[in-house]
Amino acid sequence: MEPVVLRRAGAPDAPAVADVWLRSFAAALPTVVRPRTDDEVRAYFRDVVVPSRETWVADDTGGDGVVGVMVLDDAEVSQLYLDPAWRGRGLGDRFVALAKERRPRGLELWTFQVNAPAHRFYERHGFVAAEYTDGSGNEEREPDVRYVWRP
Repeated sequence: MEPVVLRRAGAPDAPAVADVWLRSFAAALPTVVRPRTDDEVRAYFRDVVVPSRETWVADDTGGDGVVGVMVLDDAEVSQLYLDPAWRGRGLGDRFVALAKERRPRGLELWTFQVNAPAHRFYERHGFVAAEYTDGSGNEEREPDVRYVWRP
């Protein structure tokens, strides 16, 4: 099996990054209503995320291409999504280790309250739930939780 490398994303990666996000969101959060169309999501990754945020990809050099994405925005993990076929293979663990290496003073992130697998994942990595909301502060209007990691 060829290795999966974690590397910074470049402009040519934006379409694949958006596609991973779309597949992952649909699989992990089927009850969450997305406020943006697929084309709007693709434009957002192309025009905003990849060019202006610290965007990392998991690149399967054996042929599947981009199979995961993590975006750091200051001390926030603003995105961490894996292709559904690649969940459970340690890529999320590698992304979190990279995030902690890049932000050794601490991290925070938001996840939806309905995403119990994400809660277990982040708690396993030392994140602690710090705030629960009714969702009025996010585009999806979905109750969420803020997690914090401090070394």
